[in-house]
Amino acid sequence: MARRIVGIAGAPGAGKSTYAERLVADSDVPAVHVPMDGFHLADVSLRRLGLLDRKGAPETFDARGYAALLRRLRTANETVWAPGFERVLEQPLAGVIAIPPDVELVVTEGNYLLLDRPEWRAVRDALDQVWFLDAVDDVRRKRLVARHVEFGKTAAEAEAWVTRVDEPNAALVLASRDRADRWASG
Repeated sequence: MARRIVGIAGAPGAGKSTYAERLVADSDVPAVHVPMDGFHLADVSLRRLGLLDRKGAPETFDARGYAALLRRLRTANETVWAPGFERVLEQPLAGVIAIPPDVELVVTEGNYLLLDRPEWRAVRDALDQVWFLDAVDDVRRKRLVARHVEFGKTAAEAEAWVTRVDEPNAALVLASRDRADRWASG
């Protein structure tokens, strides 16, 4: 069986997870969603590295570990366990997503799948295609603020985080848009 791996890239708040989950649900073949967010570094590591105040930036992920998992998924003939991300805890969780050997389509999503840096090029190289999901900036920002509020920030803290962290990350992601194989709207 030839397993395909499709990536969905886009700025924070573009709707990548929702889009990926819909692709998996609508698939005619066995499919699973493996989010890049499972490769967030844990807060304890981010604190030690002085990066906690920039959580979500490219350097706050284990991109090489993510690329290694994607390469493993390409040829695995046994169940592979992937990490997920628990928004209530705001932490990655090891081994929560099972990818059995009969899965023919893996849909993964994340901000930096098209980023032109060595560790992220390794991720792109492990994917058959990357689709870029566009969203209207005002809609995307509102989604981000609402998500941050839902998971514990005040409205003011959420607005500040979106302005200071999410929007610079969005600009970086949008600059990589032209490297996509296909585009969609979220």
